[in-house]
Amino acid sequence: MVLTAGIRFPHLGIEIGEFGKSFSIFGFDIAYYGVIIGIGMIVGILMAIREAKKTGQDPNDYIDLALYGIICAIIGCRIYYVVFEWGYYKDHLLEIFDLRKGGLAIYGGIIGAVLCTMVLSKIKKIPVWRMLDTGCTSLIAGQIIGRWGNFANREAFGGYTDGLLAMQIRVEDAAYTTPELLEKMVTVNGVNYIQVHPTFLYESLWNLGVLIILLLYRRHKKFEGEVFLMYAAGYGIGRAWIEGLRTDQLLLSVVGLPVSQILSIVVAIVCIGMIVYKRMQLKKAGPVMNEKTAGNDQGDTKDHEDIREIKADENRAEVTEAEGSKAADTAAKEHQNGDS
Repeated sequence: MVLTAGIRFPHLGIEIGEFGKSFSIFGFDIAYYGVIIGIGMIVGILMAIREAKKTGQDPNDYIDLALYGIICAIIGCRIYYVVFEWGYYKDHLLEIFDLRKGGLAIYGGIIGAVLCTMVLSKIKKIPVWRMLDTGCTSLIAGQIIGRWGNFANREAFGGYTDGLLAMQIRVEDAAYTTPELLEKMVTVNGVNYIQVHPTFLYESLWNLGVLIILLLYRRHKKFEGEVFLMYAAGYGIGRAWIEGLRTDQLLLSVVGLPVSQILSIVVAIVCIGMIVYKRMQLKKAGPVMNEKTAGNDQGDTKDHEDIREIKADENRAEVTEAEGSKAADTAAKEHQNGDS
């Protein structure tokens, strides 16, 4: 195995040492990136099964969702990346199908997974928001782990920084560089490094925070779909900030802005708006339900009073009839005595 450069975190006093981007088994190279992504998928599936059991759902439904969802997510990742890098791929069409060279965008994967969930929920006749609530914690857990694949590949980093978490990558080992990074290159023991924002680490830590919030809140959700909307909003807010730091942005040619940053802002605003709107609806529905309940109680009381009056009338009628019958018997007896 050919060893490549190590990674340093100078302000934390951490130096990882040299390690390769892949390892070999029986002469076949296996990328650490793929292994890490696979671990993320397995953890996500196990979390979905556990959540399904805890909420009284059929775990097999979420095993199916995982199997189909992963395929749709990979396709979505690739389509998203290729669409916004079409200037290159239009002249290299065969490379569209070569995933070993990289080129997967997480937002495309999320979109693909959500679309798959919508279709599967129809087939299995399960409310789509329930499936999304159950699956979103698994999705973000997979994202937390999967981002470390970028670490192994020395990619998905940001521009120059000299902050606490600044990361140094050996120049020849970095997936790409920029003129600014090369201008601010640092040399340590005769080795040249670029010093960057470890945006993969930022996103992994941010997602961990979002996951903790979701796990703590999910039992207290106000409506079906709220947990998923919180996930999408939380991820969108973090990604909007982190995307602005990255040097490998996919740009929207019309405005020249990072497409994932724009999408993150839109997603966050829409999801927060949906949560606020739905909660306002529930808040308004509370007094209405109380009024309806009160109206029903008043109606029930009136009905009971009417029933009591009817029964009283019936009792009076029975008493009158009994008294009339008694009087008639008395008169008959007196008549018989008179005759005798």
